[in-house]
Amino acid sequence: MADGRSGSEYPDTLQGFGYGFNKDGKLRKLHPDTNELGEEGFEFNVANDQEKNQRHYEALGEVITKYVYELLETEGQLLRLEVPVSDDKVKSSDGDKNIKSFIFVSKDALSNPDRLLILIHGSGVVRAGQWARSLIINDSLKTGSQLPYIHRARELGYGIMVLNTNDNSRTIEGRHYKIKNSEDPHKHAQYVWEHYIKKAKARHLAIVAHSYGGSVVMELIKQFFDEFRKRVVAVAFTDSTHFMSRPNSKMMYYLQKVARNWVSSSAPLDTDEETSSKDVPRVSAGSSKHEMTSAAALESVFDFVEQHFNRVSSSHEL
Repeated sequence: MADGRSGSEYPDTLQGFGYGFNKDGKLRKLHPDTNELGEEGFEFNVANDQEKNQRHYEALGEVITKYVYELLETEGQLLRLEVPVSDDKVKSSDGDKNIKSFIFVSKDALSNPDRLLILIHGSGVVRAGQWARSLIINDSLKTGSQLPYIHRARELGYGIMVLNTNDNSRTIEGRHYKIKNSEDPHKHAQYVWEHYIKKAKARHLAIVAHSYGGSVVMELIKQFFDEFRKRVVAVAFTDSTHFMSRPNSKMMYYLQKVARNWVSSSAPLDTDEETSSKDVPRVSAGSSKHEMTSAAALESVFDFVEQHFNRVSSSHEL
C-alpha cells in the first residue's frame, strides 16, 4: 500500500512510521508536510497507554530488522544463504510449509582461501546485522548495527559470514512454526558450522560474538573442538556470557591463547580487568554500557584479530 501499511495496525515501512535514517545513520522523524528528514529523533510515547507505546516500539523494531537486512545486501554487499539448505519441510494440517531462515555472506565467504570472519549477535530481538536494536533506534546504525565490522572486514580482505541465531520461527496464517535446524540459537549455529563453515576454503577463521553469542561459541567449541581449534585462530567476545560449568583443560588452554573478552567498564579501552583463572583474558571495551561494547571496542577487536591472523600466516610461511 502507498502508506506502507499491511494488514497489521502498524506500518510496514520506516516511512509509514514517519521515520528515516540520515547520512550519519541516525533515526530521524520525517516532516509531515515535506516528508524530509528533520532533527527530531525517536519518540517512544505516542499514546497515553504504555502498552500501546511498547507495541508501537516493537512494531518499529520489526521494520528496522527488515531495513537492516536490506542494508546488509546493498551497503554491505552480502548475499543470503538459506538455513536449512535442503528441501526439508515442516508438515502442517494446512499443507507443507517450506520454512527457511538465512545467513548473510560476502561473495568470497566460501572461496576466500585465507581468512573468514564470523559475526554472532546476542539474544533477544536482534537479528543478523544487529548488535543492539535499541542503539539503532536511539543512537545510530554505526553503533547498533554490524555494518562497521562488515566494512572493516572487507577492507582487510576477509570473507564475511553473519549468523542469524535468533531467527527461529515463522507465524503463518495465525499458526506458529519452528524453523527446522534453526529452532534455537545453538541449533542454528551448529547447522551453519556443518553446512557452510566446514565447506569454506579459508585456512583461518576468526569469530566476533556479543553477549549470548559467547554461549553459542562455547557450544560450537564443545561440539566441534578438533576442527575448531585447528581453524579458529581468534575469538573476540564483547561483554560475552560464555560460562563453562566444567571447563575442559584442553579447551580452556586453547581459549586462553586465542580469545579475549571486551567487557563493559568505565575504564579506558583495553585496560586489564580482573579475570578468573578459568576464563579468557578480560579487558575494558571502553564503554560502561553492555549494548555499546561491540561498537566501542571495534578498533581493538580488529587489531587483535589481525595480530592472530598474521601470527599464524607467518608461522605457515616459515
